[in-house]
Amino acid sequence: MSTQTERPARASRARGILGKVVIDTRPLRIRDYRRMWVSTVVTAVGSQLTAVAVPKQVYDLTGSSGYVGLTGAVGLVPLLVFGLWGGAIADAVDRRKVMLYSNLGVAVTSGLLWAQAFTQMRSVWVVLVLLGLQQAFVAVNMPARSAAVARLVPPELLPPANALSFTTFTFGMVFGPLLAGALIPVLGLSTLYLIDTVALVVAFSSVWFLPPIPPGENARRQAGISAIADGFRYLALKKLLLVSFLVDIIAMVAGMPRALFPEMAERTFGDPPGGGPALGWLYAAIPIGSAVFGLFSGAFARIRRQGAVIAVSIVVWGLAMAAFGLTSSILLAALFLGLGGGADLISAVHRSSMLQTEATDEMRGRMQGVFTVVVAGGPRIADLVHGWGAAIFGTATAATVGGILVVVLVIATVAWLPDFWRFRFTPTEDQPAS
Repeated sequence: MSTQTERPARASRARGILGKVVIDTRPLRIRDYRRMWVSTVVTAVGSQLTAVAVPKQVYDLTGSSGYVGLTGAVGLVPLLVFGLWGGAIADAVDRRKVMLYSNLGVAVTSGLLWAQAFTQMRSVWVVLVLLGLQQAFVAVNMPARSAAVARLVPPELLPPANALSFTTFTFGMVFGPLLAGALIPVLGLSTLYLIDTVALVVAFSSVWFLPPIPPGENARRQAGISAIADGFRYLALKKLLLVSFLVDIIAMVAGMPRALFPEMAERTFGDPPGGGPALGWLYAAIPIGSAVFGLFSGAFARIRRQGAVIAVSIVVWGLAMAAFGLTSSILLAALFLGLGGGADLISAVHRSSMLQTEATDEMRGRMQGVFTVVVAGGPRIADLVHGWGAAIFGTATAATVGGILVVVLVIATVAWLPDFWRFRFTPTEDQPAS
C-alpha cells in the first residue's frame, strides 16, 4: 500500500525538479509575447538560410574568398550605424510600428535577393548592395524587438523570456546551415532566399497582431544624433550597464577564436586541405552548446545574483577557450567550445535581463542599440585580432592567451566595480505588461 502511495509522490517530486531545470516556458502563456516569439522562431532558421546563401552565391559568382570576406564588412557597417540609430527610433516611435516597417523592409530585400538569383542576374554588386540594405533594416528591427520584451511580459519573467529567445536563435544557427546545405543541391540556391522571404511574411503577420507599444510619457520624440548622444551619456552614468557591455566586449574580442577554425581544422585536427568534418564541428560546437544549455535554462534563469552569474559565465568562457587552444583532440575541442557556448548563453540571458530592468523604458531602445553594436562588432574585431595573433604566434598561442586574457580582464573589471558582482535582479514594475 505504501509503495502505491509513494510512487505518485516520487513522480511529483521528479516533475518539480525537472520543472526547475528545463527551459521555463511560462512567458509563452502570455499571448502577445507568444506572438512575438513565433515570429522569432520562423525567422531564426530563415535568416540562417540567407546567411549561407549570400556568401555561397558571392563565391559562385567571383570564385574569390576575398569577395566572400567583403560580405562580412558589407553586413557589419549597417549593423553598427543603424543599430545605434534604430535604438533611438525604438525610443521615439511605437515599437510595434518599428518592428512592422523594418520587418517588411527585410522581407522585401530578401524577395529581391531571390529575384536576382532566380533570374540569374549574375551581379555580385547587386547582391552586396541588397545585403547591406537588408542588414540596415535588421539593425533597426533588433533594438525595437528586444526593448519590446520588457513591455510584453512581467518583470519577473524577463530572464526566462530572454532564455527562450536566445535558445530559439541558437537552434536556428545550428539547424539553419544544415538545412541550407541539404536544400541547395535539391531546390537550388535561389530557393533559400524564397523560404526566408516566406518566413519573414509569417513573422510580419505575427507582429501585426501585437498591441501598440508607444514610447513613454517622458520619451523624446526625435531620433537624431542628439538622441544617440543622450544614450551614450546615460550609459556613462549607469555603471552597471557599462560594465555589462565592457565584459561582453572583453569576452568577444579577446576570447572568440573562430578566425582560427579553418587553419586549426587542417593543421591541428587533421582535416584534408579541401575541408572535412573537423571544420564543421568547430563552427557548430559553440551554437550547439548554447542550444543545449538553453534547453536546461531553468537551472540558471531564476538566479537573482545576475552580476555574479555574468562574471562567472564569462570567466568560464575564457577558461574554455584557453583549454580549446591547448588540445589536439577534435572531440575535446568541440567539448570545450560547446561549454563556452553554454556559458555565453547564460551570460547573454542575464546581461539582456539586466539591461531591460536597469534601463528606463525611454532609454531601452538606445541601450539595445548599443547591445546590437557590441554583439555584431565584437566577434568581427576578434577575427582580426586572432587572425593576426595566429599569424605571429601560432593558433594555439592565440586561442590560449586570448582565453586567459578574458579571465584576467574580467576579474580586474569586477574588482574595479564590485557593485557589479553584488548586483541582484529585483523586478520593478516600470511598465505594465500588455
